[in-house]
Amino acid sequence: MKQRALGRQGLTVSELGLGTMGMTMAYGPGGDRDAGIATIRRAHDLGVTFFDTAELYGMGTGLNEQIVGEAVEAFRDEVVIATKFGFTFGPDGRPNGNDSHPDHIRQVAEHSLQYLRTDVIDVLYQHRVDPTVPIEDVAGAVKALIEQGKVRYFGMSEAGPETIRRAHAVQPVSVLQTEYSVFEREVEADVLPVVRELGIGFVPYSPLGRGFLTSAVKPAEEYDQSDMRRTDPRWQGENYERNKRAIDQLGDLAASKGITTPQLALAWLLAQGDDIVPIPGTRSITRLEENVGAAEVTLSDADLERIHEIAPDGAFGARYAEGRMPVWT
Repeated sequence: MKQRALGRQGLTVSELGLGTMGMTMAYGPGGDRDAGIATIRRAHDLGVTFFDTAELYGMGTGLNEQIVGEAVEAFRDEVVIATKFGFTFGPDGRPNGNDSHPDHIRQVAEHSLQYLRTDVIDVLYQHRVDPTVPIEDVAGAVKALIEQGKVRYFGMSEAGPETIRRAHAVQPVSVLQTEYSVFEREVEADVLPVVRELGIGFVPYSPLGRGFLTSAVKPAEEYDQSDMRRTDPRWQGENYERNKRAIDQLGDLAASKGITTPQLALAWLLAQGDDIVPIPGTRSITRLEENVGAAEVTLSDADLERIHEIAPDGAFGARYAEGRMPVWT
């Protein structure tokens, strides 16, 4: 698989990465640990060198990071591991607030190093901007970890243009991670221009629209109670029906090219710039192999125009339920 540079500080990864959140949370009951390890190792076999985890994905227990750490231990020097800080957790293990104070960042980083079985975190992201902590203090804390050799690169997630600029002035930001897909286009107006101006790479999470850009889509009420899609506005009522019609049209275009809808959606993202590295997540080796195949797909100008005609403004409905939408500043 080809390599892409993320930022100007030397970070280079495979053009497609692997998101691991769904192995332990968000999309119904967590999967089998051994299956998750097998999927990560198969991704490495296929040329994937970029693996994305977070403290949040283990609900503060380290479970998701432990899966990643065990899976890549035999080839640790061949891959890039990204993890994230920024949440606090209640007695039930659920996130109950933000905390990006420097002492907390250092504490989470030490735990992550232990869970990941490594002596350095390749990319350390602030998972969500903490309005109670100046972003300069956050960037300064990560800068200190970089100077100590415990972190290599600084990343941000779901941050707005002004916050990105302020952080970047303290410690160069190598990569911004924010939702982006055929179905989610908000970053195109203000965020992508700023990261490109500053030389920051971009990592789209949920590049398959949390599963909407696949053939395995169904209305909200048919998902498990623990599945975030059960309350996602895009799976509700008329939004679902309109989005499903768009998916059917994208499926027709994909079929005409002899590829799948997920491959079409990932190829579309790869075509948006060589500074973009999507991280589709899956528990399934079969789905993984399908996703990796997108790296071999070339879309014509006519294909890109047709995709724009089908989904000119992305999906119908907000990308998060009320009260959960990240606020960019």
